Amino acid sequence: MTRRYLRKQKDQIGSMPGTLLYTGVKKQEKVHIAIIDYNSDNFTEVDTQDIEQIKQYETSSTCTWVNITGLHDVETIGKLTGLFDFHPLMMEDIFNVDERPKIEEFDNCIFSTLKMLHLDQNNNLISEQLSMVIMPNMLITFQEQGGDVFDSVRERLRKQRGRIRNAGPDYLAYALMDTVIDNYMYIVGLLGEKIEDLEAAVLIPDNPKLLDKIKTYKRELNFLRKNIRPAREAVLQFSKLENKLISKRTQEFIKDLQDSTVQVNEEVETYREMLSDQLMIHHSNLSNKMNEIMKVLTIFSAVFIPLTFVAGIYGTNFDFLPELHYKYSYLIFWVVLIIVALIMLRYFKRKGWL
Repeated sequence: MTRRYLRKQKDQIGSMPGTLLYTGVKKQEKVHIAIIDYNSDNFTEVDTQDIEQIKQYETSSTCTWVNITGLHDVETIGKLTGLFDFHPLMMEDIFNVDERPKIEEFDNCIFSTLKMLHLDQNNNLISEQLSMVIMPNMLITFQEQGGDVFDSVRERLRKQRGRIRNAGPDYLAYALMDTVIDNYMYIVGLLGEKIEDLEAAVLIPDNPKLLDKIKTYKRELNFLRKNIRPAREAVLQFSKLENKLISKRTQEFIKDLQDSTVQVNEEVETYREMLSDQLMIHHSNLSNKMNEIMKVLTIFSAVFIPLTFVAGIYGTNFDFLPELHYKYSYLIFWVVLIIVALIMLRYFKRKGWL
């Protein structure tokens, strides 16, 4: 099973700060660069593999979104350090795909990381780090592989929906964050439906697969919590930035984004508590079932103790036992056993034990 939490490579131990080392798994063959250049009147899309081609958009009067996929090629993407004078520690964080979501300010840009969640073909939950660099008229995003949740944002840009074509890279960064968090809510909702469906199943005592489902959902929720909870802190920090790269208008939208992060975190915590309650009910049902079994076994033991006592006396090997030579002694023996058993069963029933 692939580890989905902290993955520390041996090469990272003792390495110098700013060392560029990709900590993930190679997920595509070549680096792919998708460039969307736009303003209120013009829109162009360019696909390339030449990292140096990005430089020409730095002084453009338009707004440019550069999306780079394929972080395994450290040498190629590392050229951005020289092209845009990016801080080495920022570049190190881009290649460290286990970096905690955060916001950092640098002299010429604002750097942000978030976890982007996906459901694969088998409905397994996986995460991918999304890094964003906000510059005066450019937003550069970094992903491990192609395929993301931003198709709706691209359509808004192509069809000039909303205010996105009239705003700068700061608003585009907000739109991407908003999409990532909306996807959080969607995934939490899907998992939440499965957890709520367990409420009826948890009342059924004989359900051998129930415990496995609870453990699976609990593991998925812990994975969600690990990736979503820091996003709330990052968005809160983003909303408090006083930087010329973030307009006041965009700050208002970012503050509204805080409500979404709070809501999705509350939903995760609610479902975690719900699973804990379901697990407790499941264990209570098992305990009750075990108590019922022990009660029945105890009653049977109590019934057979006097019968065993009588049978033991009747089977005592002594020569001088007058009952041994009596014609109806065997019949009387069984009558006594049955009467004792019936008396004890009646007594247990009157006590409410049966």
